[in-house]
Amino acid sequence: MAVALFAVIAQALFAAGLLAGSPFNRVSNRFLALLMVAIALWVLDGFLRVSGLYGQNADLYFSPIYYSLGFGPLLYFYVRSLVNYGFRWRASYWWHFVPVLAQAGLYWWLRFQPYAVRNDFWQQVHRPFTYRLEFIGTWVSLMGYLFLSLRLLRQYGRWLEDNFSEASRLRLRWLRWLLVLLAVVSVQWLAELVLRELFEVYYRYDYSTELLGVVVFVIGIVGLRQADMRAVHFVPEMEVAEAEFPPQATPAAAQGEPVAATIKSEPETAIETVATPETAHRKSTDSQPANPAAPDPLVMERIRHALVDERLYQNPTLTLAELSAHTGLPPRLISFTVNAGFGRSFNDLVNGYRVAEVQRRLAAPDARRFTLLGIAFESGFNSKTTFNRIFKQVTGVAPRDYQP
Repeated sequence: MAVALFAVIAQALFAAGLLAGSPFNRVSNRFLALLMVAIALWVLDGFLRVSGLYGQNADLYFSPIYYSLGFGPLLYFYVRSLVNYGFRWRASYWWHFVPVLAQAGLYWWLRFQPYAVRNDFWQQVHRPFTYRLEFIGTWVSLMGYLFLSLRLLRQYGRWLEDNFSEASRLRLRWLRWLLVLLAVVSVQWLAELVLRELFEVYYRYDYSTELLGVVVFVIGIVGLRQADMRAVHFVPEMEVAEAEFPPQATPAAAQGEPVAATIKSEPETAIETVATPETAHRKSTDSQPANPAAPDPLVMERIRHALVDERLYQNPTLTLAELSAHTGLPPRLISFTVNAGFGRSFNDLVNGYRVAEVQRRLAAPDARRFTLLGIAFESGFNSKTTFNRIFKQVTGVAPRDYQP
C-alpha cells in the first residue's frame, strides 16, 4: 500500500508540474496544478501512516500538509477559468478559500509549537473535534463544488451550441464524465464517514483519498491534451448581473440569456456600405430591447442571406461573433432570432446548411469525381468524426449509406 500511495503522490506532482508550465489554458491549468498538489499532500498523510514513518518520528505529526478544504474551490475555479479564457481573479473569490486558509493556518501554527503542545491539542481538541470537522467538511465542500461545477458545464454546453458552429474540441464532455466519476468516488468517502462516526472504524476501509488522487491525476493528464480554449469566453449566468454591460443588455441578461464575456456596446459607426432594410432595422433596435416579442423577418432574412447566399456556412470555424461582425447585427439579436425564428441553435442551423450542401453535391451528376470526405470539407466540415455524427443526426442515415 505504501508503494501505491507513493506512486500516486509522485505522478500527481509530476502532472502538476507539467500543468503549471503548459503554454495553453494557463490560468485554468494552474488551478488544476494547485488542486493536484493539495491532493498529493493529503495522500502524503496516508503514506506517512502506512509506511510507519509517523511511528518512527512523532515530530511529523501535524505537518502543514493538509489543504483538503481547498479541493472543492480549486476544482470549481478550474472549470470556471477553463470555459472562460478571459477569466480574471476578483477579491470576492477569496471567500471560497477562507476555510482552507484557516485549515492551513492551524497546521502551520501547530508546526512551530513544542511537541507537548501538539500532543495536548491532539488529545483535547483535534481527535474529538477538529479532526471530525475537517474530514466531514472536506466531503461536504467537495460535493457542493462538484454540483456547482457540473451545473456550470451544463450551462456552458448550451451556450456553446448558440455560439460555435464547430465545437467538437470545446465540449468538455470528458471533464463532465470525470466529475461524475469523482462524485462516485465520494460515495466511498461517505462510507468511511459512516464507519468512523457510527462504528468507530478507522483506516480499515480507507480508500477514498487514493481513489480521489487517481481521478484527479487522470483529469490532469487529459487536461494537458485539451484544445486551446482561447476563443471561449463564457460567463456563467450568476455573473451576468455583476458584469459590465451596455444599458440595452439588461433585459436580455435578466432573462438568463447566455452572454459572452467580451460583449461590448455596439458601435455607432458599424460597417454599413449601403442603406438596406437590415441596416435600417439595426439602427432602430439600438434603442429597443434586444429580445423582442417575436423575431423580425428582416433579421431572419439577413441571417439566411449571409449563411446561404454568401456561403458563410462553408467557414468551418464560424462563430456567432463572426456572423455578427459580417452582418452588423448585435450578437444577442442574432442568438434570439436563430433560436426563436429558426427554432434551432446556432450550431444546428449552420450544420444543417452544411448537410444540405453535401446532399446537393451528392445528387449532382459529377458527384463521383469527388470523395465523400472531400465534399464534406468543401461544405464546411473540418472533421470526419463530426461530419459523420451530424450527417446521421440530420438525415437519419450514415453518410456512406445515404442514397440521393
